[in-house]
Amino acid sequence: MFTQRFTGNLSFLSVVKRPASIALLLFLLVGFADGAMLPFFALWAQGEAGIPVAWIGVLFGCYAGGEILATPFIGGIADRIGRRPVLLCSTLGVGLGFAMLYFSHGVFQAACVLLFIGVSESVLHPTIATVIADTIPGEKTRSYFSLARVMSNIGRAAGPAVGAVLVLHSLGTVFLGSAVALFACACLVALALPETRRAGSLADDDDEEGLASLLPAFRDRRLAGLLAWVVLLEMSSSWIEAVLPLYAHGGHTLTPSGVGSLFTYGALLVVVFQFPLTRVTRNASESTLIVASGVVLAMAFVALMLSSSLTTLIVAMTGFAFADMLFGPLVPAAVNAMAQDGNRATYMAAVSVANDIKDTVGPATGTALFAVGVHVPWVGGMVIAALAAWGLASSMRRSRGQDRRIP
Repeated sequence: MFTQRFTGNLSFLSVVKRPASIALLLFLLVGFADGAMLPFFALWAQGEAGIPVAWIGVLFGCYAGGEILATPFIGGIADRIGRRPVLLCSTLGVGLGFAMLYFSHGVFQAACVLLFIGVSESVLHPTIATVIADTIPGEKTRSYFSLARVMSNIGRAAGPAVGAVLVLHSLGTVFLGSAVALFACACLVALALPETRRAGSLADDDDEEGLASLLPAFRDRRLAGLLAWVVLLEMSSSWIEAVLPLYAHGGHTLTPSGVGSLFTYGALLVVVFQFPLTRVTRNASESTLIVASGVVLAMAFVALMLSSSLTTLIVAMTGFAFADMLFGPLVPAAVNAMAQDGNRATYMAAVSVANDIKDTVGPATGTALFAVGVHVPWVGGMVIAALAAWGLASSMRRSRGQDRRIP
C-alpha cells in the first residue's frame, strides 16, 4: 500500500511546473533537516549541552523567537527583491547555524545560535510556499499545498531515521546532518530555481512604510482573527512534539533512537495518506475539516493521559498525524486566497509569524507544564485543541461569507 501511495504522489509531480517542482524538493530537504534534529534536540540539550530541563523550552522559543524578531523587518522582502535571492541567503544562513549548533554548549551559546537560525529561517518557508502560489492557479493551491506537505513529511520521515543512526555517534551529530541538507537546498536554488516574482506587481508601486506593510495582520482583520486561532491550535499540537520525547524517555518506554523511529512513523503516515485524504475530503467544508482535526487531536491527548506505554504513544502519534493532515493544507490555501500578486509573500510571512509564535510559546509552556506534572500538558492540550478548532472553524465561515458578499 505504501509503495502504491508513494508512487501515485510522485507521478503527480510530472505535471507540476518546474519552479513549483523545485519548491517541493526544497520542502523535502527542509523537512529532512527539521526531522533529523527536532526529535533529539531536548535529549541533546539535557545530555550533552549541559542545559537544565527548565531551559529547554526557552531554547525552543529562541529558535522561533529569532523568526518573530526578523519577520517584521524582512518578512515581505521577497515581494521586493525576488524569491530566488531570499531563498539563497536563507538556506545558507540556516545551514551555517545548524553547523554552529554542533559546537555549542550551555544555555547562552545555544540561545545565540538558535536566534541566528531563526532570523535566517524567518523567510524560508513562506518564500518556498510563495513560489508554489506564484506558479499554480488559485483553485488548485489546496491540492498543491497538500503535496508540499507530503514532500515535507517524506523528509521528516527520513530525517529521524537518519538521525537515529547519527545519534549512535553523538546526539549533536544530527545538527551536521541538518546543515548538509540546507546547503543542498542552497545549491538547488542557485543552480535550478528561476525567479517567479512577476514584474510590475503591486510591490513595485506600493511604497507603504513600516511594519504594517510587512505584517498585513496589522491591517487585515480577517487574517488577524484567523491566525489567532491558528496559533492556539498549533500551540497545543506543538506540545506533543516538544514533550513527548521527554515523556517517553522518562517513562523508560523508548530510547533516543526509538523516539526518532516514532517520529518517522508519524511522518510516514502523512506521506502515505495526506494526498489521498485531501482528495477524499475535497468536497468537505473547511470548517468541517478543522473541527474534525480538533477532535482527533483531543483524542490523541486523551490517549497520552492514560499511559506512556508504547501502544499508547503509537496511538497518540497516529492521531497527531491525522489531525495535522486535516488541518495543515487549509491555512496557506485560505491565506493565499486573501492575497494579491504584489503581497503574496507578505501574507505567507504572516502565516509564518503565527507558526513562530506557536513555536516560541508552545514548547516553553509545554515543558513548563510537564515540569509541574507529567499529565498536565495532555489535559491542557485537550481543552485548548477543542476550543481553538471551534474558534478557527467559525472564523473560516465568517471569512468565506464576507468573500461571497463582495461584488
